Amino acid sequence: METKEFNFNGMALNGFAALFANIFLTIGGIAALVYSVCIENGYWAALGAIVLACALIGWAGFIMLEPNEARVMMFFGRYRGTFTRTGYYWVNPFITTKKLSLRARNLDAEPIKVNDKTGNPVMIGLVLVWKLKDTYKAMFEIDSQTMASGNAANTIGTDLKSMMAAFERFVRVQSDAALRQVAGLYAYDDVDGRTDELTLRSGGEEINQQLEQKLAERLAMAGIEIVEARINYLAYAPEIAAVMLRRQQASAIITAREKIVEGAVSMVKLALQKLAEEDVVELDDDKKAAMVSNLMVVLCGDENAQPVVNTGTLNH
Repeated sequence: METKEFNFNGMALNGFAALFANIFLTIGGIAALVYSVCIENGYWAALGAIVLACALIGWAGFIMLEPNEARVMMFFGRYRGTFTRTGYYWVNPFITTKKLSLRARNLDAEPIKVNDKTGNPVMIGLVLVWKLKDTYKAMFEIDSQTMASGNAANTIGTDLKSMMAAFERFVRVQSDAALRQVAGLYAYDDVDGRTDELTLRSGGEEINQQLEQKLAERLAMAGIEIVEARINYLAYAPEIAAVMLRRQQASAIITAREKIVEGAVSMVKLALQKLAEEDVVELDDDKKAAMVSNLMVVLCGDENAQPVVNTGTLNH
């Protein structure tokens, strides 16, 4: 997406050199005024007043930037560029600057209730890492003044904390909308045993990538870059959690039973095969059916089997 951001190319002097010069002008202006009073000379009074006024105006031109900070420079409402050089500088005091942080920030959103693809209410939350990438869009494409609340609205643009809090509020609202959109595209868990269908629970990286994409689309207008977005909380809503837990337990029991029956059939088959191969005993169909029935009961039962001794005869 095209950006209108560019680097500030106006005058930017070394802050320490300008500081000493401004101190010298301030002292010189005061000295001229004092001297004019002593000799009662209007010329020195006017000169001292002009020099002192220039020095006082000059004090407004000092700016200091730490790493990963930026200043949006405006001259009587016109965007003059973004200043990102680290250090202490002096610029035109009539340029208005607004300080922004380019550092990465975390957003740990509280879980919200949404309906998944099948209509089941689920609780879902996310953790988001974001940072400002385009200062022009951040300042002029969205209304950060309106986003600020309380006393922060009065200091927006001059206080870095209130400015970034306004952006964080914007990110929180948009992340909520993106999370609802993604959650509505998938079911919470497998539907009717269809394991080939992507779900919120099993999606993993694919779901997170979808979430990052939706967030990037929504936050691009504000010049915000998504570093990482992940679902960090996922559960059924409290009103259906107990029912869904019983459903999951029933599904787990059925799956376990299938494994037990599969193993029991293999063991019975092996037992009959071994008896026939080693000619231990000769069984007719009725005896085999009875033996299979007894073995299946023993192998598939939940409790220990109580043996019954058969005192009948077997045909050799």
